Amino acid sequence: MDFTEFAMGFTLSLPMVVGHMFLKKILPGLALVAALLTSLASRAEEKATTAKRCTVMAFNVENLFDLDAVSLYDNFPVTGTGAERWTPAKLSAKLSRLAAVLKTSENGRGPDVLILDELEADHTPATTITPEAFVAAHRDRNYRDILKGELTPEQSGAPIEAWLMKALEDEGLTGYKVVLGDVLDLSKEAINCAILTRLPIKSTRQHHVEEARTIVEAELEFGGESLFVFANHWKSGAGSAQTELTRIQNASVARTRLDEILKADPKANIVFGGDLNSHYNHKQRYPYMPKTGIQDVLGSQGDAGKLASGAADLYNLWFDVEPAERKSDEYQGEWGTLMHLVISRGLADGNGVDYVGGSFGAIILPGLNAHAYPVVPWRLSNYGPGAGVSDHFPVKAEFVLRAEAGASPLTRPELAPALGLPAFPAELDRSKLHDAKTLPTLSPEQISKTIGELYLLEGICNGGTKPSITIGETRYPVYVPDPKLLQAVKAIKKGEAVKWVGQLNFYKGHLEFAIVSPDWIKAR
Repeated sequence: MDFTEFAMGFTLSLPMVVGHMFLKKILPGLALVAALLTSLASRAEEKATTAKRCTVMAFNVENLFDLDAVSLYDNFPVTGTGAERWTPAKLSAKLSRLAAVLKTSENGRGPDVLILDELEADHTPATTITPEAFVAAHRDRNYRDILKGELTPEQSGAPIEAWLMKALEDEGLTGYKVVLGDVLDLSKEAINCAILTRLPIKSTRQHHVEEARTIVEAELEFGGESLFVFANHWKSGAGSAQTELTRIQNASVARTRLDEILKADPKANIVFGGDLNSHYNHKQRYPYMPKTGIQDVLGSQGDAGKLASGAADLYNLWFDVEPAERKSDEYQGEWGTLMHLVISRGLADGNGVDYVGGSFGAIILPGLNAHAYPVVPWRLSNYGPGAGVSDHFPVKAEFVLRAEAGASPLTRPELAPALGLPAFPAELDRSKLHDAKTLPTLSPEQISKTIGELYLLEGICNGGTKPSITIGETRYPVYVPDPKLLQAVKAIKKGEAVKWVGQLNFYKGHLEFAIVSPDWIKAR
């Protein structure tokens, strides 16, 4: 019985009448004491729970750019007056949407550790300011209000990590420190990686790689143990055997450092995450690659038995998810798993800090970071006022400090299908698709919200080597990435009436439609 039960359940009997007035005076006091003790106990319990668990998220935030009017991407204009130009208002809206995604973790607090990809490198270092100094200097104003008005030179020149930390602070996502990746050549490197953490930082390292972003390492402290976290963004071009050679080099640099850590402590706690531009089943998916960076060099795999026996020292958490749910990105109509969290044996041995089985997965939020139908990533678009979050879903996992030894959290069999999962239904519900005839009547804001969604294309095929379709009075380019499908589209006669399905894109200042499935050009 606690003090509340005692105070509220106290029953007066006849022999107690004499003390009745006395009790009337002390009972309210007892109730107050009980309430205080209950509150303190609740807070202690909450603190203990928080201290024993942590969440790690990996998030490619897709071209989160600052406002210094410098861009190394020709398809990401930051100057001029074009509709696609990056602006303070677009930055404000994107920061707000990113914060909304992060708030889905830890009851609105956001993840304890955040691995970030695609923060723009600071190309105007002469006007740089630390995130801490930037937040302190603007504590009296919300980031949305600042970005509505005219910016000072200091604000325009501030690096994106400063704006990000300011937005997170204003959104109630507090307590983070940032570890930013090195940029060796500002003339060539547009973006970099970072680690944001609430956990104490013990040490940091930078690992430079070829033709990719510097790998960031942070040794953190959780539950009295070291937790090594790595932020990666390997060379792009997942399906290319040529670029795989570069990813093999990227993986080799990482593997050398992992070997150093594991040699010093075979049970070290390691979370290796980020956008590896590789799938968990890379070898199976691309059998023409004789060697892969992620599986053959890094050692990512999904056999829990090998991990337990010591035959392997890493486990890719995609294997702790049903195969049909393994998806973090969509490319040319197929699901991919470019975003990863790979853990070491020490995080799955039933002792100390351990992975929480079944906690890993992609964060898919229709209406926020995913389209409602079909449910694919709502990638960033700068058309009009801008919309979308990222072309990648973030992935997250939970970790716990075990009070006592237990069984390994990994129980699923190793399954590595060879084929990519289709991202779009074979039979589309056409009642949920947009009609391209309405596009000329829509506002820029309405169009921006549908970029990445599917449209019914009823019009005239224009033929030629560069496919296009005329719908009403408007001619739209048609992008067909698959060579065989492209030939099928080119074979359609000029002037022929067609009924297609296309995904609305905005590329280099123009609206276009992408066709990624043969079903999308079948006669209806």
